[in-house]
Amino acid sequence: MRGDTSRGQFTLTRKILLSAVLAIGLPGAAMAAGDASVPKLSDQELARANKIFFERCAGCHGVLRKGATGKPLTPDITREKGFEYLRDFITYGSPAGMPNWGTSGELSKEDIDLMAKYIQLDPQQPPEFGMKEMKATWKVFVPVEKRPKKKMNDLDIDNLFSVTLRDSGQVALIDGNSKKIVTVLKTGYAVHISRLSASGRYVYTIGRDAKVDMIDLWMDPPRVVAEVKVGSEARSVETSKMKGWEDKYAIAGSYWPPQYVIMDGETLEPKKIVSTRGMTYDTQEYHPEPRVASIVASHYNPEFVVTVKETGHILMVNYEDIKNLKVTDIEAERFLHDGGFDSTGRYFIVAANARDKVVVVDTKTDKLVGIIETGGIKPHPGRGANFVHPKYGPVWATSHLGDETISLIGTDPEGHPQYAWKVVQKLEGQGGGALFVKTHPKSKHLYVDTPLNPDEEASQSVAVFDIDKLDTEEPEYKVLPIGEWSGLKEGVRRVVQGEFNKAGDEIWFSVWNNKEQESAIVVVDDKTLKLKAVIRDKRLITPTGKFNVFNTRNDIY
Repeated sequence: MRGDTSRGQFTLTRKILLSAVLAIGLPGAAMAAGDASVPKLSDQELARANKIFFERCAGCHGVLRKGATGKPLTPDITREKGFEYLRDFITYGSPAGMPNWGTSGELSKEDIDLMAKYIQLDPQQPPEFGMKEMKATWKVFVPVEKRPKKKMNDLDIDNLFSVTLRDSGQVALIDGNSKKIVTVLKTGYAVHISRLSASGRYVYTIGRDAKVDMIDLWMDPPRVVAEVKVGSEARSVETSKMKGWEDKYAIAGSYWPPQYVIMDGETLEPKKIVSTRGMTYDTQEYHPEPRVASIVASHYNPEFVVTVKETGHILMVNYEDIKNLKVTDIEAERFLHDGGFDSTGRYFIVAANARDKVVVVDTKTDKLVGIIETGGIKPHPGRGANFVHPKYGPVWATSHLGDETISLIGTDPEGHPQYAWKVVQKLEGQGGGALFVKTHPKSKHLYVDTPLNPDEEASQSVAVFDIDKLDTEEPEYKVLPIGEWSGLKEGVRRVVQGEFNKAGDEIWFSVWNNKEQESAIVVVDDKTLKLKAVIRDKRLITPTGKFNVFNTRNDIY
C-alpha cells in the first residue's frame, strides 16, 4: 500500500490472517467438520434466520444460495465445511469482500451460531409475485390531479440529497446547502438506490424488500405520493429518460421473483411484468434465479438497459409499445452487477464481478462493444468514475471487492482509439472491500472507499488520488480519516459511498455504524481535502447510499 501518511505497509492481524485461511478453505478443516449431522432449527429460529439472511446475505449469495458476487452456500458445500468453519468465516469475514459480521458487531454471537446452522439447511424458496399480488400492494396517496402544479417549497432541489437510512427503512432528504435534514420518509427496507425522474421532480427509491416509493419534491414538505411492492427482494429502479418520453414510465427489477416490471411513471401502476428466467449465455443451461441487477435508461433510444446477473444477458427493453414489447438480447458475461455510463452517456459499462470483468454496451447501436479483464478481483464500481487522464484521455474507473486494484479503462474510441476499451492503468489502493469510486467533472481527485475491508483503519478511511499526477510511475494516494473526523467515539464507523454536491466542490461520505449506535455524514472540501462539515442527527440511522438530485438525474459520476 502506498500513501503519504505515516502508516506505510500495514500487516494483517491475526483475525485477518484467519479469514484469509478460511477464504481458501483448507481441506483438513472441512473434512474434520463435515461429519456433523444436519442441524435442526425451531420455527422461531428459522424465522429469525430467514430474516437475517434476507437482510444481510441474499444480495451476494442469492435467495436460493447459488452464489454470484458471493460464493455458493448450497448444502452440498456448507455441510461439508461444517459448523465451526462457517461460524468463524461469518465472524471474521475475508479480505476478498466478505464482511466481518462478528468482529464488527453487526451480528451477535448467537445470531452467527444460528446462521452457521441455517445455511446447512436446504434453501427455502419464496412465493411467486405476479400482477394480482403486485396490484394488491399498489397505493396512490396523492393522485396526479391533486399534486402541485408548481414547486411549493423554497428548496434548492438540484442540490438535495436522498440518503438511505438502511436499517430503519427510511430515506432522509438533506439540503445540500444548509446540511440540514428537510424530512425523513418511510420507504422500503434498506433502500438500495434512489433514482430521479427526467424532470427532476420525482425521486424513486427501491428497498431490498422490493418496495418502490415515489417522492414528490415539489410538495412542502416533499412526501411519498405512491408506492408498490414488486416482489420479495429487489435492487434496481429507473425512469424513462429519452426525449419525448420523460417521466412516462418507471421500471423495477427484482431479485425474487426473477423479473422486471414496467410501471406508469406518475402513479407506479404496474403495466407489464416480464420474467428473466432462462438459459445462461455460455453453457446454455436453465437457471431458476437469474436476478435483475442494475438498470439504466438510454439517452439514445426509448429503452431501458436491464442486466440479468446469473445468465449474463443484457436486455435492451424498448418501451415504445409495452403491450408488444421488443427486447434486444445481448449476450455478455456472468455475473452482472453494478455499473454506469461513460462521460458521454452513450456507453454503458457494467461489472461481471464474479468473472473479474466489465462489459461495455453501445446504447446508441444496441451492440456489445467488448468484455474487458479488469486485472483485479471482483470489480465493484458502483456507477464508476469518469475523468480525463493526463496521458490516456477520458477514462472510467472501477474499484474491486477482492483486492486493492483500481482499474482505469479508456472510453474515447474517437479521440484516443489506441486506448479505447482497454485497461490503461491499474492503481493500488488501501486494499480489498472497496464498494465505490467517485469523482466529478469539476474535481481533480479520485476517491476510493474500502468499507468491507476487515482492517479497521482501512474501513474507516478513504484513499484519494490526484488525477493530474496519475501519469507518474507509482501514483500515491492520501488517506482521509473520515471515521475520525466524524467525531463518533464508538462503533465500526465504516466509511462508504462518496457523493458530490451539484457544484462539485464538496464530497459527502457516510460513516455507517450499526442500528443501535450513532452514525454521521462527513462533508469534505474537495479542493483542500479538509473537513468541511459533519452532519449528526439522531434520525441518521445507518446512513449508506447518498444521491444528489442533479448529479443522479444527469448521470454525472
